[in-house]
Amino acid sequence: MTTKNYHELINDRIFIGGADDVKEALKNEKVDVVYDLRAESPNEKSEYNRVHSPIVDDAANQEESIKKSIDHVVNAYNEGKNVYFHCQGGSNRTGTVAIGTLLALSKASTIEEAEEIAKQARPKINVKPEMKEALKKIYPNG
Repeated sequence: MTTKNYHELINDRIFIGGADDVKEALKNEKVDVVYDLRAESPNEKSEYNRVHSPIVDDAANQEESIKKSIDHVVNAYNEGKNVYFHCQGGSNRTGTVAIGTLLALSKASTIEEAEEIAKQARPKINVKPEMKEALKKIYPNG
């Protein structure tokens, strides 16, 4: 049995990981769309359905780009698509969007609960304080 470097956030539907894990996820899962959260990623053509949804790491006022990325994932999920999303390493930006996705899909009721679920799915998630602050602004009741 091989060890996967990416993880399931929502069973058989939403997968999360790093940039290096895209090809493996596409090979092993029925992924319909990949959201690349890296701001530093070139917006280039790819051989799979890739959507560039950049979030700048280590920057303030990220609410708009974070919310847009969460909405992309949630809308694709609600359309019945299987989703993979990633940043470079799959810990900060990926974790931020994972927390927001869990809140948006009512899989968690607080940011803390959503973070715990996301970390159970992908232990290396480590959301930076400025990203948590952005989530608090997006989900003030979270």
